Order: sequence, then C-alpha cells, then structure tokens
Amino acid sequence: MGVSTGQWPSELRLKDGGRLLHVNFESGSAFDLTAEYLRVMSPSAEVQGHSEVERVTVGGKEKITVIGVEPVGTYAVRLTFDDLHSTGIFTWDYLYELGTQHEQKWAFYLDELATKGLSRDKPGQR
Repeated sequence: MGVSTGQWPSELRLKDGGRLLHVNFESGSAFDLTAEYLRVMSPSAEVQGHSEVERVTVGGKEKITVIGVEPVGTYAVRLTFDDLHSTGIFTWDYLYELGTQHEQKWAFYLDELATKGLSRDKPGQR
C-alpha cells in the first residue's frame, strides 16, 4: 500500500444504512466510500492474494453493506461486511489512497469485471 502519507482521520461514520463510509481526514480531505468499493478493494489476502497474479476480482457486491467498524491499534480499522468478510485491515493511508485514487481504481475494477465476464450484481464463478 505504499509509503505513509501521514494522513489521520478525524471522523469515520457509516451512512445510508452502511452503504457508505464517510471519512474525514485532519488535512481537510473527506471521502464517501461505498461499501461495494471498499469490499472489492479489500486489502485482505483473500482479495489481494500474495502477489499481483493471485489478486481476485470480486463481483456481485453491488448491494453489500458495512455492518461493523473496529479500530485496529491507532493505524487502521477492520471493516465487517454483510457477507461476513472481515479480514481486510484498512490503514488510514489505504483509506486515503482509496479516496484520492477512486476514479482510476474504480475504472480499473469495472474493466476487470468486463474482461472476466463478471457482474456487479451477481457473484461470478471461478
């Protein structure tokens, strides 16, 4: 997840029944990150693998919600989703990266779905 940007959140709040995670950073940046985006970009080994070739494209998460936000030390949060995925630890830097690079990361994800014949609303078969 790269070099530390030193970003610290001043607020994390679930909105819209867990469909959005609102993150305010002390720097003044703020992002509304959808649960779907967070789930498919989860930093977990289950999604990211242990190398780029092992990375999994996760489909069928369009209606997912975040049902839990648990602090991990002072550097991250563990998000629990309603599909019970909870192994991704989202550092403050990674949440900031997801916010600032949303457009590029989301476009890449949508391209991956199309290339692999997967859908946002139906889980794919691997």
